[in-house]
Amino acid sequence: MDTIEETDCLLAKIPFEKTNSFSNFFLDYIQGNEKLASFHNGLPTSDNLLKQIEKRNFPSKNREILTQVLKEQHSYSELSSLTKKHLEELASENTYTITTGHQLNIFTGPLYVIYKIVSVIRACEELKKLRPDCNFVPVYWMASEDHDFEEISHFRYSEKKFTWHTDQTGAVGRFDPKSLKAIFDEIPGLPKFFSEAYLKSKDLASAVRSYMNHLFGAYGLIIVDADDVRLKTLFKPVISDDIFHQIPEKEVNDVSDQLNKLDYKTQVNPRAINFFYMKDNIRSRIIRSNNGFEVLDHEIFFTEDELKTEIDSNPERFSPNVVLRPLYQEILLPNLAYVGGPSELVYWLQLKGVFDHFNTTFPLLMPRNFAGVLTPRNVEKMHKAGLNFEDLFKEENTLVREKVVENTAHKLDLEEQRERIQKIFSEAQDQAIQIDTTLEKLVLAEQRRAEKSIEKIEHKILKAERKNQEVLVNRIYNLKEALFPTGTPQERKDNFLNFYLRNDQFIETCMNAFDPLDYQFHLILADE
Repeated sequence: MDTIEETDCLLAKIPFEKTNSFSNFFLDYIQGNEKLASFHNGLPTSDNLLKQIEKRNFPSKNREILTQVLKEQHSYSELSSLTKKHLEELASENTYTITTGHQLNIFTGPLYVIYKIVSVIRACEELKKLRPDCNFVPVYWMASEDHDFEEISHFRYSEKKFTWHTDQTGAVGRFDPKSLKAIFDEIPGLPKFFSEAYLKSKDLASAVRSYMNHLFGAYGLIIVDADDVRLKTLFKPVISDDIFHQIPEKEVNDVSDQLNKLDYKTQVNPRAINFFYMKDNIRSRIIRSNNGFEVLDHEIFFTEDELKTEIDSNPERFSPNVVLRPLYQEILLPNLAYVGGPSELVYWLQLKGVFDHFNTTFPLLMPRNFAGVLTPRNVEKMHKAGLNFEDLFKEENTLVREKVVENTAHKLDLEEQRERIQKIFSEAQDQAIQIDTTLEKLVLAEQRRAEKSIEKIEHKILKAERKNQEVLVNRIYNLKEALFPTGTPQERKDNFLNFYLRNDQFIETCMNAFDPLDYQFHLILADE
């Protein structure tokens, strides 16, 4: 039976293991497999989140600098009363954050970016109910220092891919976004808050803060751009330790070896030096050379003493890679939990040793809310096809065959004929080998040829019946395409504009439907 919830916008919750969408690594983590217990700081339950408050060690100096920087970064936006309140509360020792982060995908990127932010907001709301004496602030960490432009340069709207073309290089947060005007010309009717953000902001990081504040400001979202000299100053000890002593590489490799021995496939491969050098339009790896250190693919060289001076004088020029970015985040924020996708969370499991080395509390790892959006028309098609919600996650051909067989008055398989053929050839084989044992291969070859003929006839029968049930089959294909466009989960493919432009309350719909501590796949209903 489908689990129909009381809220109008929530259709069902599907257990992760029934969606055929998650790795065993992720499932073992969230289901509490004891083999993984030493690699994290506890499962993300409400009880453990409250216990994390007592574990969290966060220096008052870091809080002072963080609050100063965030107030300045948000001074260029029109803020809601709740966002202003959260900025003030961050100065207090009883204030904690729940954080998610992502690249600066244009126009928010895939749907799941929206889901990540909704998840942190809802988690903070639930924690406030449990501990009203504490403050819980939702945080979106912008990956403004990332330089993989290809990953952020496109989005999918109305079944079409739109791409930003620019020859800018370096950290994407520093890109001038005004050349995105070409996309506005392609899609008439884009919301004004996007044009205000992209066409009037000095850089991409400012543009993303602008539109994210528009979408989530009413919920008190705080938006962090860690590309700041004051914040990087707090990270100087880690920069020096990694570059000159390479401890993080050893810590991550040790943990990765342990996970590999448990048959888990690890994702992160640390380097001897886990920092990029970032200046102007450059973000390139730092590597050790014979006589010192150099910036890969650029004629920039430092002796050891020169590099120590550079770290001390210009820490903002040192950008952590995937191994040390999580540590940077937790050094800057009074964070209790990180909210991420399945691939993100399992790579965090490789990092606990790094956190222990730098005496920084390892956060709880919370899966974001996973969701699929169905319209009333989709739901009607589903009922007409005789499907339940779990059926939607079955492999397409398997589901079509199952429903065609279920809805026919005819027998579609030739299993009885196949068994008779096997019996006939078995008898023929016994008879043949009594005369000449070399005939056995001939008999087996002819048997396989006969079985293939049966398979071919069976396939034709099923194909003919599928044609007879064309309406049913097309309904199934349409439903699968809605939830898995081009075979990819909707939340990883489609942009939220597909729903927001039809109903500007789409984010509120997600807020009402999502339960941040119920780790299941949510199916939600959105107006057409």
